[in-house]
Amino acid sequence: MQPISVITGRIVALPVQDIDTDQIIPARYLKVTDKSGLAEGLFYAWRFDADGKPNPDFVLNRPETQGATILVAGRNFGCGSSREHAPWALLGYGFRAVISPSFADIFRNNALKNGLLTVQVDDETFRQLVSRFDEDPSTTVTIDLAAQTVTLPDGRSVGFPIDPFTRHCLLHGVDQLGFLLGEEAAIAAYEASHPPRVLTTARNI
Repeated sequence: MQPISVITGRIVALPVQDIDTDQIIPARYLKVTDKSGLAEGLFYAWRFDADGKPNPDFVLNRPETQGATILVAGRNFGCGSSREHAPWALLGYGFRAVISPSFADIFRNNALKNGLLTVQVDDETFRQLVSRFDEDPSTTVTIDLAAQTVTLPDGRSVGFPIDPFTRHCLLHGVDQLGFLLGEEAAIAAYEASHPPRVLTTARNI
């Protein structure tokens, strides 16, 4: 997992509420084992028509949105069933962060554990970002994970919440297992400083 410090990128707005994980990545893609093939399934029912041709009206198919790295999505993003394939598909497509007024808890946890930054903002900030995107699809924002701020196009900075442990892991590019492995020396020192514990069992008399 790559460390995350500062993300500066163009946004693309998808201001739809309650986008569930099946809309993010259809269930038929859950059979694959190669993450690199999941990008094609991202928002498949919206990106493609019944014949498999790109839908020109869908925002991700517009030429001016190509290369955007920050998705601005509606409230309760990632609701529905739990599937790590949802953040995998978003990452595979090129998104590095999702900004929304709220996230489904399971999706948010899956995303953060896989290096996709979820940024929760207030409704006014969300509306401002959607409006700016509608006016100018080349709009960019800067997300500073260390400072826990998003710098908006007008220069205003707003904060966002993230728990300290997750923030540490993302800044250092490690998952939970990687964090534990990095503490191997400290674990060994702790064990060495404590005498072995003898387990006893009670015997019935």
